[in-house]
Amino acid sequence: MKLKNDNLNKKFLIYGFGKSGISSFKYLKKKNKCFIFDDDKKKLNNKFKKFFISKSKLIHNHFDYIVMSPGININRCQVSNYLKNNQNKIITDLDIFYMFNPEVLTVTITGTNGKSTTSKLLYDVLKNHDCDVRLTGNIGNPILEQKKFSKKTIFVVEASSYQLAYSKYFKSKFSLIINISPDHLERHKTMRNYILSKLKCVTKQNENDIAILTNNNLIKNLLKSKRIKSKIIFLSKNKYAHLKNKLINSNFISSVNFQNLNFLFELSKYMKLDLKIMLKTINNFKPLKYRQEVIYTSKYLKIINDSKSTTLSSTIPFLETNEKIFWILGGLFKKGDKFNLNKKYYKNLEAYVYGKDRYIFYKLFKNKFKVTLSKDLKNTLKLIPKFKNVKSKVTVLFSPSAASFDQYKNFEDRGRKFNMLIKRYLPV
Repeated sequence: MKLKNDNLNKKFLIYGFGKSGISSFKYLKKKNKCFIFDDDKKKLNNKFKKFFISKSKLIHNHFDYIVMSPGININRCQVSNYLKNNQNKIITDLDIFYMFNPEVLTVTITGTNGKSTTSKLLYDVLKNHDCDVRLTGNIGNPILEQKKFSKKTIFVVEASSYQLAYSKYFKSKFSLIINISPDHLERHKTMRNYILSKLKCVTKQNENDIAILTNNNLIKNLLKSKRIKSKIIFLSKNKYAHLKNKLINSNFISSVNFQNLNFLFELSKYMKLDLKIMLKTINNFKPLKYRQEVIYTSKYLKIINDSKSTTLSSTIPFLETNEKIFWILGGLFKKGDKFNLNKKYYKNLEAYVYGKDRYIFYKLFKNKFKVTLSKDLKNTLKLIPKFKNVKSKVTVLFSPSAASFDQYKNFEDRGRKFNMLIKRYLPV
């Protein structure tokens, strides 16, 4: 579907006025009628107040499209019934971009763990191939903010399950689902619904498009019920294991990060990328902040800030080591999350758990390894042994494996506080 000049002067409701809502409004308002609604009126400053529509007027209005912010839960918002009755009109900023720019080449990357790192790495690889490339989507850069691009521009889009669930028209030339484990089930309710939202980036593709998917039985079964036109590639974990000895960047030695690299190696064949440039880019890549970020290292001690971790599945690969680990975690436990660590690693592990759901974690771990509980991160760090005279390798791993909202604004806020507290309470 396209929105060209003959399809303008539509009536849009922008629901949710965060980053994506603001960018959608600015993109559409010049040639369309746009109205704004947000459950939190504080988000609407004086500059936009004249476009705000009240709840009473909203539910009696006809809109051609409802542009939903991914942060809005249709089941828990002020006009839930209205939205459910008008689901056929709900679209996203990704849809708007595609409707206006269907010819632009996009690579969509989704999955549970490592989307941001994989997206940023692909962006760097393409930049080093002298491509005009944009990094957008869930990584923090709304796609509708992008300016001055052409048909040769490549868009790398990190897409969340929330964005894709509301999407109706968005389509990618290349779609990657890099891994799947339970997440966001408090909203999606079931793994089936969660995976179906991810598969939106595949089901809209045509015969000339390519999807590279994690080898997951539930994905395979759900695809059987869909009319899939694109080329589907199910990628095995170790397909590119022979390239591991060419890596010197320790951030990609871990199992989960290397598994995600496999998707880029596979994609490179179809995008005709140079392997030498890829390997050089990978080896020079610096991790994104608060994502397996090594903030201190010495002969015997390493401290890692992985505040981005919000599930146990995202942390487990980093627990699979023969070194001693002091694991700091806690926050809001994710519904449906599982702790599937092989018990041979228990002997190296001590857990320090803080936050609202610390007793849920305690029940999971109590018969497996030593668990120490505390109300918050500050008190937790006071309980961890000092490392002045350590003579064997130890890792302090801050990988919360939970949502941050019980005590922090977001994972970035949580990551910043950890770095600050490390300097104060865990002198090294």
